[in-house]
Amino acid sequence: MSLELYLAYLATCILIAIVPGPTVALVVANSLTHGMRAGLLNVAGTQLALAAMMGVLVVGLASIVETMGFWFDWIRLLGAAYLVWLGWKLLRTSGAVDAGGITPKPRGGFFLQGFLVMLSNPKVLIFFGAFIPQFINPEHDQVGQIALLGVTAMGVALVSDSVYAVLTGRARSLFSRRRVRLMSQISGATLIGGGVWLAFTRSR
Repeated sequence: MSLELYLAYLATCILIAIVPGPTVALVVANSLTHGMRAGLLNVAGTQLALAAMMGVLVVGLASIVETMGFWFDWIRLLGAAYLVWLGWKLLRTSGAVDAGGITPKPRGGFFLQGFLVMLSNPKVLIFFGAFIPQFINPEHDQVGQIALLGVTAMGVALVSDSVYAVLTGRARSLFSRRRVRLMSQISGATLIGGGVWLAFTRSR
């Protein structure tokens, strides 16, 4: 994996992480209602679940790369198409962040709540299963590459979600519909362009 591809991966991870999704909505709602500590505990729980998902991907994707050979390129093309579809959905988003209302304290604690919310979202595993293969060089150590990309994604998510938790109580205007929609549109356009670029670049 070249430095150019890694930096492209890092930039895309950042853009994806800042778009509010179910995890961010949870962190924002709990930070507004129960304080910054509750939001950060949510973040810690989501990180544990994300680590488990990345562990599954390291084993699964490495096996696929090793056994499927030529057909792995077709998997990458399908993954690129999936990224374009996700980008199109982001372009059409309304920009709403469902963080209103009073959220009761979860019985199992905020850490467990964050863990279960992330683990119950299969879209995360599907997304990274389609996203990470775009940046893997099958001729080199697959496990090392997948692990690096997984840890990078986790690090970006940790920083982004923690920033949401810390700033939510102090700067609620950051989550206006207009600003969220703008972030979503920028990320959507990036995903579409990146998916097309990856499809053509990796097929050459």
